[in-house]
Amino acid sequence: MSADYFAEFAPVRYEGADTVNDLAYRWYDKDRIVLGKRMEDHLRFAVCMWHTFCWPGSDVFGAGTFSRPWHAGANDASAARAKREAALAFVEKLDVPFYCFHDVDVMADAEGIGAFRKSFAEAVDHLEALQHQHGRKLLWGTANLFSHPRYMAGAATNPDPEVWAWAASQVRDALEATHRLGGANYVLWGGREGYDTILNTEVGTELDNFGRFLSLVVDHKHRIGFTGTILIEPKPHEPTKHQYDFDTQTVYGFLKRFGLEDEVKVNIEANHATLSGHTFEHELAMARALGIFGSIDANRGDHQNGWDTDQFPNSVEELTLAVLELIRAGGFTTGGFNFDAKVRRQSIDAVDLFHGHIGGIDTIAHALITAEAIIGDGRLDSFRAERYADWQGALGRSIHAPGATLAQIADIAIDRDLAPVRKSGRQEWCENQINRF
Repeated sequence: MSADYFAEFAPVRYEGADTVNDLAYRWYDKDRIVLGKRMEDHLRFAVCMWHTFCWPGSDVFGAGTFSRPWHAGANDASAARAKREAALAFVEKLDVPFYCFHDVDVMADAEGIGAFRKSFAEAVDHLEALQHQHGRKLLWGTANLFSHPRYMAGAATNPDPEVWAWAASQVRDALEATHRLGGANYVLWGGREGYDTILNTEVGTELDNFGRFLSLVVDHKHRIGFTGTILIEPKPHEPTKHQYDFDTQTVYGFLKRFGLEDEVKVNIEANHATLSGHTFEHELAMARALGIFGSIDANRGDHQNGWDTDQFPNSVEELTLAVLELIRAGGFTTGGFNFDAKVRRQSIDAVDLFHGHIGGIDTIAHALITAEAIIGDGRLDSFRAERYADWQGALGRSIHAPGATLAQIADIAIDRDLAPVRKSGRQEWCENQINRF
């Protein structure tokens, strides 16, 4: 009942923009050279276990609507095995290189720390075999530190040190499993690291405990020889009202406080960016400027909803702006585009999983081609460079000269009788350049 779930579907291939095949790529040609690199190597797509294979289609108002074979009955060893087999078969059919998971996504349900560890270890053994069988790789692993009732008040920020230690056990095992499976990254998801009311919360203690947790994760990474990247995914709210990892700048300040700014990077989610009041491209630009850009969670939100709807990307224009920032950041090293997105509750058939992923993959691939054209045209980047060119001049160098004081720079302005001439930012022209392509 596992891989056979997708037996009727042929592998998805590139057929070009004029194809009428809904199960083919129109824009994602993995071997096409874009800006000197294969498209597959630029984009590094990954399918996530969490929403694609674990979510049953439920919401707060109703039960699950999907009828996947592994959702029938308890999530026992047989169901978990079927889910793993279906997942890797699906990733191979999509012909993308990576997948990613939380620990509980891939294992049978288990209570008690010993049973939990045993169930997860069995899952990792199976995943290792499946990776070889299907020729796929792990983009990142992580531990689910938010779904179980023990984490109702957070994990690394929980007021109970026993919960903190339980979380440490999960992360230790998930990090070691990621290392064993050749994972390129390990993600620490925000989950419930925040609070709902200040009346029962000691913020200082929680932040110290969060910093201690992350510091020990980084230490363990080095102890086991894991060379991948540790990632944090910023999230402004939901499930808690006040999340400590609100946005990229907040995360950077936290990392700086604990001396981890050179050890940890961010996994930017488009939906979380907009929930924080920013744009997707803003968060990517901030991560690039602060030197902590790592990876991308490609799911989007709905402009009419104020919560995390986790939808597949479908706007080439929006993704073009994001891909431009990705390219300006030098592209991915260990990161990639993962789809922690979910089909809608009414999209109940196996084919809908293909439609969602194919659409998201093609949207991003189309955006990459569009970004290449914008960069090749050169006018937008030339205008940006020209706008800041004076910082390479005498005054700009004086401002940044070692030992320069505020008084010295102020005296330069007075001695030269500076009279700055305003220059247009030409926002409308810049927007027109994007629309031209």
